[in-house]
Amino acid sequence: MGTMNESQYGNDFVTLTDDEGNEIELEHLDTLEYEGTTYMAFIPAEMSLDEEYHLMILKVETDEESQEEILATVEDEDVLDAVFERFSQRLEDYFDGSDELTEEEELRREGY
Repeated sequence: MGTMNESQYGNDFVTLTDDEGNEIELEHLDTLEYEGTTYMAFIPAEMSLDEEYHLMILKVETDEESQEEILATVEDEDVLDAVFERFSQRLEDYFDGSDELTEEEELRREGY
């Protein structure tokens, strides 16, 4: 998929560069480990969670040449389904668990 912008790693947003050199800004929602691999869930940065959104799941791999951590697409459909299921459940629990909107979510809804 592309390399991560290191300075933004760990923030809520990452900028990825796809194979054609296009930059995509994604909002990082969650990270989980599945069968020894780390997976991260994102939505496009300009979307809000109350819109229909497509969860983008990428796996963290180590680039063999540079030894840097990179995000890669998940090729295996079964793994993707299993990881998607886990992320969906976790996000559902997270959002069901809080009726109160945090200030950050409030701002996000207003488009800031």
